[in-house]
Amino acid sequence: MKRIFALVVCLLLAIVAFSQDNFSKNRKEKIVVHDTVYIYIHDNDTIMVNNDEEEEEDEEEEDEFSENIPVPIDTLYTFDKFRKVILFDNNTWLYYNIERPDIPTSLSDDHWDTESIHSYKDIALKDLPDSVMLHLVDSVHGYCIPHPGPVTSQFKFRRRRPHKGVDIGLETGDAVYAAFDGVVRVDMPTRMSGGYGNVIVIRHVNGLETYYGHLSKRLVKSGDIVKAGELIGYGGSTGRSTGPHLHFETRYMGQSFDPERIFDLENGKLRSEEFMLRKHYFNINSHYGMTDKQSLASSKKAPQAAGSGSKMYHTVKKGDTLSKIAKKYGTTVNKICQLNGIRSNMVLRVGQKIRVK
Repeated sequence: MKRIFALVVCLLLAIVAFSQDNFSKNRKEKIVVHDTVYIYIHDNDTIMVNNDEEEEEDEEEEDEFSENIPVPIDTLYTFDKFRKVILFDNNTWLYYNIERPDIPTSLSDDHWDTESIHSYKDIALKDLPDSVMLHLVDSVHGYCIPHPGPVTSQFKFRRRRPHKGVDIGLETGDAVYAAFDGVVRVDMPTRMSGGYGNVIVIRHVNGLETYYGHLSKRLVKSGDIVKAGELIGYGGSTGRSTGPHLHFETRYMGQSFDPERIFDLENGKLRSEEFMLRKHYFNINSHYGMTDKQSLASSKKAPQAAGSGSKMYHTVKKGDTLSKIAKKYGTTVNKICQLNGIRSNMVLRVGQKIRVK
């Protein structure tokens, strides 16, 4: 009996083994377990890996690779402002060279005076050519608006005195930039400059000089090479000034002309890459917006005839106050009240016109 029972058990085990082997052969894939990586082996011998560990290894390799890339952590200045030292977190460093403006050495050969604001004092207007073509920008030299802000006072007579530049509204401490590539000729404090206050004068490669007056702080000094758009100072109200603004002048051979002829200051653009500067533009009665015929006719007017009727008005907008308006136009609340016959506590109406100059 025992022999019969053992024979039956063996027969059953053989049948189970045979059925499992056939089941495995009929399956489409086999699964082999190796640690935590599951490898799926298909009948077509294609191998697919569920690589949880492999992804972790890749991430570790990427982290290790990224750790080998130095990260800049600080910048050091050198004696040359166009060359700086970059420090990295792995205790290495390298030089970083900033593109240096192409400034001819001859720029400071003619009438180079660092002690006087105005140079070319010995050259009379009559000795200048009737016109000269100025190349303002090219593939090498760019430009920058000295400060993006409203023009609060134009190139014209103001209170019977010629205002030989434009005033651009700003707040004390606002950035002021170099208009073109050039060399700083004058870097002068208020005690030496008179009405200009803290002033910087830059001579440019296109033949122009630009003036930046009433600054609260100067960041460049005489002899410095500057790039267009370089920060040269901060706006303020030093010198003969009734409020914070930038007094900006453009001059050629010492003669001033309306900066708005070359700069669209309101929109922050240069009007053209080249500019034909005509002699009659140097007259205080000639300004942007005139035709050459009108400019020539205006330049022949007696200077006294221009100052009497120069007025400026402001249209009141929502949120305006007398103090805000006065600050914007570089004047005072008392002066605005006197010009308009109003009191300082008057309620302003939106759309109301207020005389400011």
